[in-house]
Amino acid sequence: MKKYCVLGNDQRNLKLKELYKESSNILVSNYKDADVIIGPTPFSKDNIKINGDTLKCDDLMDVMENTDKVLYAGSISNVIREKLSSKGINYVDLLDSEDLAILNAIPTAEGAIQGAMEATQITIHSSNVLVLGYGRIGKVLAKMLNAIGANVYCEARKKKDIAMIKAMGYNSVELENTYKVIPKIDIIFNTIPHMVLDSKIIDILKKDVCIIDLASAPGGVDFAYAKEKNINVKWLLALPAKVAPITAAKYYKDIIDSLEEGG
Repeated sequence: MKKYCVLGNDQRNLKLKELYKESSNILVSNYKDADVIIGPTPFSKDNIKINGDTLKCDDLMDVMENTDKVLYAGSISNVIREKLSSKGINYVDLLDSEDLAILNAIPTAEGAIQGAMEATQITIHSSNVLVLGYGRIGKVLAKMLNAIGANVYCEARKKKDIAMIKAMGYNSVELENTYKVIPKIDIIFNTIPHMVLDSKIIDILKKDVCIIDLASAPGGVDFAYAKEKNINVKWLLALPAKVAPITAAKYYKDIIDSLEEGG
């Protein structure tokens, strides 16, 4: 029977430890004794230490080099990936899994709505909300916002996405035309991982608008200019582990168990 070790101290990985304790798998505290090592998401913020752990990436890789051990983690940087490959280490970036990405869109969307509720003094119901990006998160988020009773605008570039937005009953907006609707928007949810809310757009926003940025670094907002203009911005990252760690841990365990079983 394989031995598992879970590294990191975010709530998702702490819950993951509990799930493995309750399962028939063997959970060990020392990574040197483990066959399957589960790291955090992101795996490392500086490519030196494992995120939320005192263990150095190089020390872990020295133990795993040219063995049958396998590493599961999320958001493994290209620098670390190159090192892992050069040392013959088996690894899986869990965020490369389409299944997990789709499932993670659910707690991300719920967390985004929670963030908007906490950051505003209005109801989402009857508010004009704009979702920038109609990918996995955008689709789930738009559906939830519509169910709450928001007046939903969705930005998309692909014609098929524009057609789907219209079919769902939302208002469709092309990125180059966002300036036409943005002055009346109460809450903006951004999922696009590059600058879309620049100084020109910020200048025409409502003064009491709320921006919820869900995009990975460097984000999609000119944060410095938004602060200068006293715009209400919340940059919310890694929401699944923060707002629904038990659910997020179950998602991780299901994917890992499936891969370990050859699924």
